[in-house]
Amino acid sequence: MSATEFELVSHWRIAAPLDRVWPEIVDVDAWPSWWRAVRKVERLRDGDAGGVGALRRLTWATALPYSITFDVLSTRIEPMHLIEGRASGELSGVGLWTLLADGAGTAVRYDWRVDLGKPWMRTLAPVLRPVFAWNHNVLMGWGEADLKARLGIG
Repeated sequence: MSATEFELVSHWRIAAPLDRVWPEIVDVDAWPSWWRAVRKVERLRDGDAGGVGALRRLTWATALPYSITFDVLSTRIEPMHLIEGRASGELSGVGLWTLLADGAGTAVRYDWRVDLGKPWMRTLAPVLRPVFAWNHNVLMGWGEADLKARLGIG
């Protein structure tokens, strides 16, 4: 793996049933209303009836003094279980959400295999690699906390 490639895994434990968590994760268009890091979601193309083929442009604020924008094409959706998307632009790679009922709650896992696209990020990646990974973990931590607050379990 090169210095510009990342394999990041996030785990959320949400004390709400899967049927309450799934709709929030699958409704990417609504993320800016509850996930503080998501500044904007633009729907560029609708997908099929199940959402596969939808193309969105996401703009994220970060814990660092920069934002990042990339497109995500929904490539696979297994209702109540899995969402996969292919990113392109300032980041490129594959993101995979996996949700599983876990007792009365939901276990959420996000796998993000991505390569940096911004030239300054690619140049500084050998030195800032731990900082970029930390930044991703902060954004995902915000997502977990914000989802819990949205569901009234924060």
